[in-house]
Amino acid sequence: MTKDKLENYFRIYYSLCYRVAFTQVKTKSDAEDMVQETFLRLLFYQPVFTSEEHEKAWLIRTTINLCRDFLKSKWQKATVGIDKVPEQEKAHFRLPYQKEDETLWAVLELPEKYRNELYFFYYEDYSIKEIAAILVLPENTVKTNLKRGREALRSKLLP
Repeated sequence: MTKDKLENYFRIYYSLCYRVAFTQVKTKSDAEDMVQETFLRLLFYQPVFTSEEHEKAWLIRTTINLCRDFLKSKWQKATVGIDKVPEQEKAHFRLPYQKEDETLWAVLELPEKYRNELYFFYYEDYSIKEIAAILVLPENTVKTNLKRGREALRSKLLP
């Protein structure tokens, strides 16, 4: 793979991969690490893509799989994340220039099977068919998870 081709992939897909990684690991530094590892795998394996959708799906799938592996790792299980910090102390970790999106944070707190579908559908504007292809799930499963995720989100936001 040439340097120009890799730079092109990075320029086009970095922000997408970062957003996907952030929805999984929920920290900036860990998300950046997962994206870096995704592009290292792209460089190492040099897969042959049949279309733009194929390359996008490969990068998203690789990012999700790396995040899952990271979250299952011994290091991750032995440390305390920011989501375990009491609510009154989270103010110390907020960035003053960053706009808060209450709905996004509520989505990020949902179980993975609802979180992924809701995030891809509402924040990345993927269709149900595209989400099913990316997550390697039947379309009806995606529809069911979207419905259940919306219900879980509604009960979280409107107690």
